Amino acid sequence: MQYTPMKDSPASPTPPAAFWRELRKALPADGLLVKPGDLGAYECDGLTVYKARPLAVALPRTREQVGAVLRICNRHAVPVVARGGGTSLSGGALPRTDGIVLSLARLNRILAIDPENQTARLEPGVRNLAVSEAAAAYGLFYAPDPSSQIACTIGGNIAENAGGVHCLKYGLTVHNVLAVKMFTSDGVLHELGGPTAEGPLDLLALVVGSEGLLGVVVEATVQLKPKPQAVVALLAAFRSLEQAAGAVSAVIAAGIVPAGLELMDRLAIQAAGAYTGQHYPPGTEAVVLAEVDGDDGTCALEYAHLRAILKAQKAFALDEARTSEERRLLWAGRKSAFPAVGRLAPDYYCMDGTIPRRALVEVLAQIAVLSAQYGLPVANVFHAGDGNLHPLILYDARRPGELARVEQLGGDILKLCLAHGGTISGEHGVGVEKLDGMCAQFTPAELVAFHALKAAFDPYELLNRGKAIPTPARCVEPGGMHVHGGRVPFGHLERY
Repeated sequence: MQYTPMKDSPASPTPPAAFWRELRKALPADGLLVKPGDLGAYECDGLTVYKARPLAVALPRTREQVGAVLRICNRHAVPVVARGGGTSLSGGALPRTDGIVLSLARLNRILAIDPENQTARLEPGVRNLAVSEAAAAYGLFYAPDPSSQIACTIGGNIAENAGGVHCLKYGLTVHNVLAVKMFTSDGVLHELGGPTAEGPLDLLALVVGSEGLLGVVVEATVQLKPKPQAVVALLAAFRSLEQAAGAVSAVIAAGIVPAGLELMDRLAIQAAGAYTGQHYPPGTEAVVLAEVDGDDGTCALEYAHLRAILKAQKAFALDEARTSEERRLLWAGRKSAFPAVGRLAPDYYCMDGTIPRRALVEVLAQIAVLSAQYGLPVANVFHAGDGNLHPLILYDARRPGELARVEQLGGDILKLCLAHGGTISGEHGVGVEKLDGMCAQFTPAELVAFHALKAAFDPYELLNRGKAIPTPARCVEPGGMHVHGGRVPFGHLERY
């Protein structure tokens, strides 16, 4: 099957003066940043090894202004990268030097909370944690809770289909968003999902997790959950990583679905302990954090069963947390693991792959072998319940050639995930980081279908150009590994 490229675009490296006049007119007086000193804060997201300075940053305050910016960019064929809190770890919000950043940070209002129907209507710049804080007065909460929830925004969560420590029971963002209002690249507003959705096709699940390639969300309706009657959290300490991984498999095999089921290895808990002041039992090589919730009776039964399983799997210490403050402290180490690991080395590279739970023990053992082969420490902290791994590769970017070795190790870890029936991403997205991995996971025909879908929404490829979907030409370059009957590159990244 031949790939048909997007429609030709008349884009030029420097937009005409008319573009700038129209853009300034469409935005508030303080709504356009063009000075180099102002643009520096937007030149990367959480994946800081790749940076690019945009032509400008647009800061609209209303959805009408968002639509106007998109229509202007469409008219002048200027690429657009939408940005929320900038916490993406795959380069999803990395700017382009020939385009602008469209920041949605000022669209940060909670428009309505409907306690009777347990929903909330939000603008995309609302912080994840702010939703639960506002809903608490009604005895409700918003379930997806990524580790960056204090800073990440609902718009970014929708773009990446964010999860969190409670995604095992309550699902990812896609399971908790009921409707969105979204501009396509031509500045036309559409509603997906909800009672007034357009047409017979259910496009909402397509947009959630599409990494900003299909449109710019300006409003979301999300599902809220009642706060459970009882919640108990438990930290189980193990003397080996293999024992901890085996315990996770045993919990799931027993039919228990905890609200959260996380695993951290020795490097991660050392960092977390130093960062938060939390004390872990001496001799701990890995910990499993589990939480059960529900009505009093169900919670008590599940907790007793969970505790018995963890002890049977050779947990040598158990720490129980029943009050909200005790649970907060217990989860603090896991929630702060990413910044905490930053104390162990000048730099770290956060991976994000998924595997079947049955492969946990084997894959973790193989990651340890790869870590030794490359001479690069790897801290493991991840959503063990659904097999979403987050290996953190520690390194020093100042050492010549070390970043290239880190990228190669990261590529090998993703190959390992694929070899065990997993995927190259769980919740961090593809961005620019995993373009080569897409070549390994998907066939040429599938990639052609992805491009056709992108073209249906964004025919001139103005939204987040160059992200998430590799070109078929990239996937047949010489070198790389043998996948789907062809040679595909794996282990190098394009610098934008």
